[in-house]
Amino acid sequence: MLIKNLRIYTTQGKFVQGDLAFAEGKFVEADTYQGEDVRDGKNFYAIPGLIDLHVHGALGGDASDGSKEALQKMAEYELSQGVTSICPTTMTIPLVDLKKALQVIDEFAKENKKGARILGVNMEGPFISPKKKGAQKEDDILTAEVQTFLELNEASGTRIKIVDLASERPGALDFIAALKDQVRISLAHTEANYDEAYRAFELGAREVTHLYNAMPPFHHREPGVIGAAFDHEHVKCELIVDGVHLHPSVVRATFAMFGYERIILISDSMRAAGLEDGEYTLGGQKVFVQGNEARLADGSLAGSVTNLMECVRKAVSFGIPLAHAVYAASTSPALALGVFDKLGSLEPGKLADFVLLDDELKVQAIYKH
Repeated sequence: MLIKNLRIYTTQGKFVQGDLAFAEGKFVEADTYQGEDVRDGKNFYAIPGLIDLHVHGALGGDASDGSKEALQKMAEYELSQGVTSICPTTMTIPLVDLKKALQVIDEFAKENKKGARILGVNMEGPFISPKKKGAQKEDDILTAEVQTFLELNEASGTRIKIVDLASERPGALDFIAALKDQVRISLAHTEANYDEAYRAFELGAREVTHLYNAMPPFHHREPGVIGAAFDHEHVKCELIVDGVHLHPSVVRATFAMFGYERIILISDSMRAAGLEDGEYTLGGQKVFVQGNEARLADGSLAGSVTNLMECVRKAVSFGIPLAHAVYAASTSPALALGVFDKLGSLEPGKLADFVLLDDELKVQAIYKH
């Protein structure tokens, strides 16, 4: 297929006018396309399929449920929003339940034919700080141990791509040093000060989970995790841009401070995404959803009820250029997960995963191969 007259996303942070072509599921040079299927792109934006590497659930399903039906709901919902690839994200739950959830994700990923593709697992917890647990359940928090991770990763079919931990906790630094080449390590739900976080990044941690949330604030004398992340160019930072977790000014300041290339937009969505207000669960705890907020009974935020495409729209409404927001929602996560050779841009040879958006950034077409 050849689609003419598009505004095409580039990884250089801008759009260019042109044509887009693909054959046998992969992008090809538009000027070499020999097929007969030629369409008018109506000057839509063409962007790569979005990649959500931190998503707990949607449409009533949750990655921690240990259910293929739940994962199917998630995958189909995400694809319907223009999110073509995901990392189902688990919670701090009992170890036996976590192993089962990981096993089921592995089985589902092998069978999945519909919906967003599974790129791996993001294991958020159980190696976190009780004092910054957020919506995670304290009773199930564990000390970071290499053997525990290896057993969990084996249960997942070695699909764990990201493991989130608090670097100040006992054993965390040894864990990072031992596993930095096997899994992407992200600081999360942490009380770490600047020096503790700095050491973790020096040892090989490469990401910060939902920056600003569940960690000390960025203070001018105590810069904490945020300052330590800024001082390490290899570290990327997740942002939940749903209009709830972060003030618009903070979003703008963070893009300016880190540069869009170091930002990863995430949804952090829980099972209520795509559903109405009401009472739900997350990690074994009751969650109350009203409007665009999901909270525990004590008022703590419990993930989001958004999706990654909506986060892109929200970022643009906050003043972030569309190409920068798309980079943070597709190119940046593809690079983080080591799949940029196949996904995250519209270059010839890559999988023809892309989305067409109109001027209001509404989805007009979704292609996944």
